[in-house]
Amino acid sequence: MIRILLTLALSTLCSVAAAVSTDRAAPDFTLRSLDGPNLRLQEQRGRVVLVNFWATWCGPCRQEMPHLNRLYEKYRAAGFTLLGVNIDDDARNAAGLSTKLGLKFPVLLDTDKKVSHLYDLATMPSTVLIDRDGRVRFIHLGYKDGYENTYEKQIRELLKE
Repeated sequence: MIRILLTLALSTLCSVAAAVSTDRAAPDFTLRSLDGPNLRLQEQRGRVVLVNFWATWCGPCRQEMPHLNRLYEKYRAAGFTLLGVNIDDDARNAAGLSTKLGLKFPVLLDTDKKVSHLYDLATMPSTVLIDRDGRVRFIHLGYKDGYENTYEKQIRELLKE
């Protein structure tokens, strides 16, 4: 019984330690992109990065995608990139929705959910803004109309640094 309690306590501490938080280095990851090649977060150093965790079954995610696409196209030439981390079990779902919505930013496939667990984000969508030095600066859980205005303000702020 004591061993079980210790194991539970240790696993809880480990999951808390692994959770992403602001002003800490963003946990590095490598995922396959919808276009085929792997993409590593650390390779984006020097750029402001917005990582958006999403799923095709998530209504707010679908609502947010056109706004994210607009932000990507508006700021990518200024040193900004956006990585859409899809957590669907079947990558074909992500491919279909990505095509339907005309997404221009890289869509990464986290079918085994390792990266979403690494970031410990249980809310869909979840958005993490990372500065040029690779530190998490802002975390947004969920989506409601108008959040994109906050993202844009924060992107501009980080691009000026």
